Amino acid sequence: MAIQPGDRLPQVDFFVTTPDGLDTRSTADVFGGRRVVLVGVPGAFTPTCDRNHLPGFVEHADAILATGVDAIAVTAVNDAFVLKAWAAKADPDGRISFLGDGNGTFARAIGLEADGSARGFGTRSQRYAMIVEDGVVTSLSLEEVRGAVGVSGAEAVLAALGAPAPRVPTP
Repeated sequence: MAIQPGDRLPQVDFFVTTPDGLDTRSTADVFGGRRVVLVGVPGAFTPTCDRNHLPGFVEHADAILATGVDAIAVTAVNDAFVLKAWAAKADPDGRISFLGDGNGTFARAIGLEADGSARGFGTRSQRYAMIVEDGVVTSLSLEEVRGAVGVSGAEAVLAALGAPAPRVPTP
């Protein structure tokens, strides 16, 4: 069964890169005592994730953080080195944390894994955004349509956080 608002995140380790090499960050490390927006994507560098989903969080990071969010994190079923390369390309200012779930352990533990084997992708994560307060999910927005970014996009997260809609520049 998929995780729901009110549920506590399971204890799982994510993989990250540091100047000293590969390291882990537990869910307690990432979410304990903090308000975090967590974005789950099927894979780094995949077209929808790279062009349509993550860029909104990079663009609106300051607005999201201004709502009292302590951190924005993205997780994908990719290894930490792939996520490090994606972070360097997509978020060179480093405002978002990239958490490797290379074996899909977190995605399975929260019941949001997806079977991408028909397309050669193996186990992946479903696309979602959640707000987590001190390890407890307070909001979960799961995309129902493959390749869609609507309820899990940055603008929807801002609305869930009670922030005004971002201004769209006029041409």
